[in-house]
Amino acid sequence: MKFSEEIRQAAGQYWDSSFTHPFVTGLADGTLPEKKFRHYVLQDAYYLKHFAKIQARAASKAQDFVTIAELAEHATSTYAAELSLHQSFFKPLGISDETLARFEPAPTAYAYISHMHHASEGTLGETIAAILPCYWLYYEIGQQLQSAVPASPIYQQWIATYSSDWFERVVFEQIERLNELAAQASDQERTRMKQHFVRSCYYELMFWEMGWTEETFEKSLAQIITTTSLK
Repeated sequence: MKFSEEIRQAAGQYWDSSFTHPFVTGLADGTLPEKKFRHYVLQDAYYLKHFAKIQARAASKAQDFVTIAELAEHATSTYAAELSLHQSFFKPLGISDETLARFEPAPTAYAYISHMHHASEGTLGETIAAILPCYWLYYEIGQQLQSAVPASPIYQQWIATYSSDWFERVVFEQIERLNELAAQASDQERTRMKQHFVRSCYYELMFWEMGWTEETFEKSLAQIITTTSLK
């Protein structure tokens, strides 16, 4: 079994739940309320800024020119393509410069970014393991939804992006890179790589939930206060 298959299996409960989450199924059939998608897009734009930084950090950890160049390209073209996708959503979703200036990350987005920054303090293998679910899971969801034709053109565009040939190429490039790094890693490093991957899969699932519930720090605090007062 390849290392990528091993860690994918270890993350099964989080991975499989993403495909049936109401946010994802709502994208496919067009029933996802636009305000929930708007909340997700704002949080994802924040996430991508940090994701690009971590991709660039991964490039700085590489030892050969080919890997440095490929990872640096990921930090620019992958981010640019996805940022362009999000920006094309801003106007139809009513996201203005003022909205962006007032933006605050949700607890889940903040925690996910914190996790990836922590993982990127380790080896190149640990860094790739932490960011891989964002590539791989979105690709598989894109493949599952590629025949879906939701009424919303925004949802159609989202699905088309993650089921594209371009995205498939970068996903499998990263999967193969992780397998190569794992083959050279110590048992201790492989354990950390697995832990980072599984935890990122958890946060990917929670990211859908964050969009679905329109999570904010204020809402989370209110829920805690309500729960505490009932005890």
